[in-house]
Amino acid sequence: MADADKLEEKLAATKIVDEDHDEETSEKEPESTANGDAPKKKKKKNKKKKKGPKTQTEPPTVPVSKIYTNQIYPEGEIHEYRDDNLWRTTSEEKRALEREQFNNYNDVRRAAEVHRQVRQYAQKIIKPGMSLTEIAETIENGTRALVEANGFESGIGFPTGLSINHCAAHFTPNAGDKTILQEDDVLKVDFGVHVNGRIVDCAFTKTFNPKFDKLVEAAREATYAGIDAAGIDVRLCDIGAAVHEVYDSYEIELDGKTYDIKPIRNLNGHTIEPYKIHAGKSVPIVRDTNDTTKLEEGEQIAIETFCSTGRGYVVEDGECSHYAKSHDSGYVPLRLNTAKSLLNTINQNFGTLPFCRRYLDRLGETRYLMGLRHLVDQGVVTAYPPLVDTKGSYTAQFEHTILLRPTCKEIVSKGDDY
Repeated sequence: MADADKLEEKLAATKIVDEDHDEETSEKEPESTANGDAPKKKKKKNKKKKKGPKTQTEPPTVPVSKIYTNQIYPEGEIHEYRDDNLWRTTSEEKRALEREQFNNYNDVRRAAEVHRQVRQYAQKIIKPGMSLTEIAETIENGTRALVEANGFESGIGFPTGLSINHCAAHFTPNAGDKTILQEDDVLKVDFGVHVNGRIVDCAFTKTFNPKFDKLVEAAREATYAGIDAAGIDVRLCDIGAAVHEVYDSYEIELDGKTYDIKPIRNLNGHTIEPYKIHAGKSVPIVRDTNDTTKLEEGEQIAIETFCSTGRGYVVEDGECSHYAKSHDSGYVPLRLNTAKSLLNTINQNFGTLPFCRRYLDRLGETRYLMGLRHLVDQGVVTAYPPLVDTKGSYTAQFEHTILLRPTCKEIVSKGDDY
């Protein structure tokens, strides 16, 4: 019986295989029709993949336009105006003005979204042992990819600031810089993104040793105090007073010694205009400036504050990396051919947007230092050397870009991180 059962199983298996084979044959070789012609094979329809929004990669490489496929970018954090300006919130006239400005706002928001996504990745990966050049290139490559860099239409707003410890601002590595980030460093990361010249200027401070937490907290809280105070018809001196009051409440203990955390009195926030990172107004971060100039409807402002354990005053020192073509230099006759050639490169690639020496290297410029120096000497280009407090001190910075819209204040660069 056992042998018979096995034989039946084998026959059944053979039958299944034969049936499968017959079915496959019947699909591949259909029977002829009545007139002897074989029927036409049905073509399989290729299902088209739906084009939906993409998600961001790590490192970030997907343009934000591929994520926000309707090309409408998210608003920043909205704050209503207060007191005498509260009426603006519901004013139909002011709402109409905002509708007219939608494209400009959308450009700023696109730049802000690029900044958020690039900086959030940067905050994850920046760590001791990395070179400043590696950090700068990571941020800049991400910015170029996400904003779809295209000359004056979109790109980097200004060189990536990577200022360490007593250096508060305007440092980015030049070619050959070997600086390595250390465990006890206080790093200020300040970079910009532009879309059609609308620049988002935003910065944060990165530390690795908890002993610096109070310094970072002071800079963050003071910056938000400045943002809270800012508004239409607000005097610049009142913003400075609000910032200074926060700094007055902070001190820090480092290695057994207590330091007051001071605002850096000769660094300021600023208004921003298309292709002009530092426009007409400076926003102080100390009291008693007596600057009664008022902010106005429609202005775009960078509220940034700096603090220090040193003297609270910076001077220019060190090898220069940051430059920008002067806005009001006019025509200046140049005697050096290298300067003329370099100016042509600057005009074609940066216009009045700030640049650094690494950007010139990237464009294939060589042996340009003499020409660059001549442009600076003639007032055609302005040099912005590193800004430093006393050696051995520590400085911190936070910054956001805000829009003084007709109906509300928008912190356009606000994110989940800060």
